[in-house]
Amino acid sequence: MRHDLEFQSIPHVVRVSARRFGDAPALVDGELRLTFRELEGRMMQAVRSALALGIGPGDRVGLCAPNSAEWIVAALGIQGAGGVVVPLNTRFKAAEISYILRRAGAKALFAASSFLGTDYIADLRRADPELPALRTTVSLPGDTDTLSWRQFLARGAEFTEPAAHDSIDLLTADHISDVMFTSGTTGHPKGVILTHGQTLRAYGWMSTEYTFNVLDSFLVIPPFFHCFGYKAGWLASLMHGVTVIPMAVFDAGRALQIIHEERVSIILGPPTIFHDLLNHPDRSRYDLTSLRVSMTGGTTIPESLIRAMKKDLSFDIVLSAYGLTESTALVSTTRIGDTEETVARTTGRAIPDVEIRIADDDGQQVPAGGEGEVLVRGYNVTRGYWNDPEATATTIDPDGWLHTGDIGRVDAAGNLAIVDRKKEMYIVGGFNAYPAEIEKLLLGYEPIGQVAVIGVPDERLGEVGCAFVVRAPGTDVTEEDVIAWAREHMANFKAPRHVRFVDVLPRNAGQKVLKHELRARYGG
Repeated sequence: MRHDLEFQSIPHVVRVSARRFGDAPALVDGELRLTFRELEGRMMQAVRSALALGIGPGDRVGLCAPNSAEWIVAALGIQGAGGVVVPLNTRFKAAEISYILRRAGAKALFAASSFLGTDYIADLRRADPELPALRTTVSLPGDTDTLSWRQFLARGAEFTEPAAHDSIDLLTADHISDVMFTSGTTGHPKGVILTHGQTLRAYGWMSTEYTFNVLDSFLVIPPFFHCFGYKAGWLASLMHGVTVIPMAVFDAGRALQIIHEERVSIILGPPTIFHDLLNHPDRSRYDLTSLRVSMTGGTTIPESLIRAMKKDLSFDIVLSAYGLTESTALVSTTRIGDTEETVARTTGRAIPDVEIRIADDDGQQVPAGGEGEVLVRGYNVTRGYWNDPEATATTIDPDGWLHTGDIGRVDAAGNLAIVDRKKEMYIVGGFNAYPAEIEKLLLGYEPIGQVAVIGVPDERLGEVGCAFVVRAPGTDVTEEDVIAWAREHMANFKAPRHVRFVDVLPRNAGQKVLKHELRARYGG
């Protein structure tokens, strides 16, 4: 079934599921337990409150908070009022968040008042007091000198429930649901425009293919600011009556306890999560036999990990997939019944109604089995970058092909394997890290004269950053100094784990840094 036509919009999913699943458990967040009917009630209250706050069709609203019931209800409330959610990475610093909110033209901001020692609204007020989004703020979930979550919900009394239903009824599959900012090789984050229909069609299909059902419970570990946690996580679950269990910060011991107590059956996430669960010293103390479905992405998967996930974590189904934000984060996936070798070495076949093409540098299709850039075309491709027609035209060609920047090949069975990256992006524990952006941030540290960043192998995270630094004259900055500064001024996954000092960076005649030489130096 075409899920975008069945559900129409993301908030409408909750209304449909309330009728279908009624008093079945929809959401478990600590002591909070909501049925599907109760979740619908919370959503309608949030829609009324968002309308009272002045959020209307097309308004962009930032959302910066950990995985939680409040995140879900806030997103549904914003969207139900016709607004567009701008998810924000909770590891970002104030300057990074400020840039995104300004770029998006955000009218308001919902943000955690205390998460990992950070009050996002307070930090933004210090860093950028004239930021337009700060004129309307809601604190999640605590009470501060800004509008609290409780006070926000109380504002809903200004609008009737029929008015909120009318607002949701105006939404169509073609309306923008979110603008998800992803960094690029230019070093500036770009806002990927995605619609309700794209999301529902892609993840409605995926969750059906993955056999999600009303007996399942899903421990959602990937963050909600990423499609992995938001769309493949809580949204896909609500379509099928699956119980959503958000996890704010991943801790393997706590995750094992939740799996045991809540009879968790679904976990999706990067390989790091499964490595940590397998290697936890107390794993044998917990009953993990409820685990049923898993999918991992973001990097290659050793066959040994797949076997261990089945044998030691009790998963019946282990799958792999590939996507990028510009493709609604879903392009291909392996299928139930595929061999462990297929799951480990490929990302499976294209999802229905999506095409994959392997092209050379001239855009011509390469022969079967040949390597080239992965191009994608279909309903899942973004409508473009927010207010950036130049970047849109560079990434999506006139024939509708999305140029991913990844190098891959397709085998005789249609399975896509990603073999390299045309762009210099690398993946840290499931998060995309972009050297150009990190280099630009590092150059804000005065002792650094020049810098080049590459991704290097890491046993736990897959890859981490290594910065090759030319010291500024007269400085004696150390590796520890650079790493400490980076951790203070950028998201943790962006901060390099290694620093190498060099007298000069190797460059070609055009002054482009020869990163292949840096990789060879690191390996040597």
